[in-house]
Amino acid sequence: MRNKCILLITAVLCFFLQCTLCQKIAIGLIAPNLLVIFVVSIGLMRGKKTALFVGFFVGLLMDLFYGGYLGIYSFLYMMIGYLSGLAFRIYYDNNIKVPMLLTGGCDFLYNVGVFVFTFLLRGRVQVLFFIKRIIIPEMIYTIFLTALVYKLFYYISHRLMKQDRKERDSTWLLK
Repeated sequence: MRNKCILLITAVLCFFLQCTLCQKIAIGLIAPNLLVIFVVSIGLMRGKKTALFVGFFVGLLMDLFYGGYLGIYSFLYMMIGYLSGLAFRIYYDNNIKVPMLLTGGCDFLYNVGVFVFTFLLRGRVQVLFFIKRIIIPEMIYTIFLTALVYKLFYYISHRLMKQDRKERDSTWLLK
């Protein structure tokens, strides 16, 4: 229960930081996507099932507060959580290169999904303009922020949830 409460509080905090602080540090209307970093981090540290649910929750918050249609952001963040959760137990958590690379790829897929669902379906087909002016700068900015924020998510995941992890990974408990 403690694990779920910490995840919920961290997800809500990241959502509020995405909506407030990340908009204040935007450069030319390009803001980093803290929620993608959070969902990728949870996927890499906790697995695809947890990241799927966290991605759905964060996406639902985005849909309720900022989405034009209910379910677009939920679907996109769920897919990001599932894809990043596939790398769970394959790499070491304290290596920063893999989260940066995976965050960049997931941010690119997220922005392509947003473009398809919000602009392309309305007939706006300026793909190169969108990639050049929005997707690439946001991806670079998000990768830069990943280098700074990932260690904080790593600390939260491994230090504050140590007891739950010990119980979950115990060989004496039946799974």
